[in-house]
Amino acid sequence: MTLDWKLVFDAADPQAQAAFWAEALGYEVEDNSTLISHLLGLGAAPEEATTEFRGHLAWRDLMAVRHPDDPVEERSGMGLGRRILFQRVPEPKTVKNRLHIDLHAGSDRRNAEVARLEGLGASVIHRVKEPSGEWVVMADPEGNEFDVQ
Repeated sequence: MTLDWKLVFDAADPQAQAAFWAEALGYEVEDNSTLISHLLGLGAAPEEATTEFRGHLAWRDLMAVRHPDDPVEERSGMGLGRRILFQRVPEPKTVKNRLHIDLHAGSDRRNAEVARLEGLGASVIHRVKEPSGEWVVMADPEGNEFDVQ
């Protein structure tokens, strides 16, 4: 039996991280505004737990991105497949990631992809060329490392 899962990142700014990674991966930022409006109407969530993102109600401390081809739960707006959730935490990132994302652009597109990601706010940490392969280690806008292969 397989399990559903999502990758969770701690973040200082969940909305900015979701916007970056949605663009980086070609994913969609989840729209949870229907669920949020429903919960606000019931008094089950306080307004201070929300914010506005791209003209929609959003959770202040959580935002997720999903693969555009995966199904979505209509009532909540949550993706039911490949998802990344960004949750607000008070402390900054202080050490190297123990888990990271590899983006597979291919050797013919690697440099163009690195330039595109830099345009979105990522930075190059260093370039690696080893007998086992070649890739670029980058950092997202909050310093989380990822590789472009």
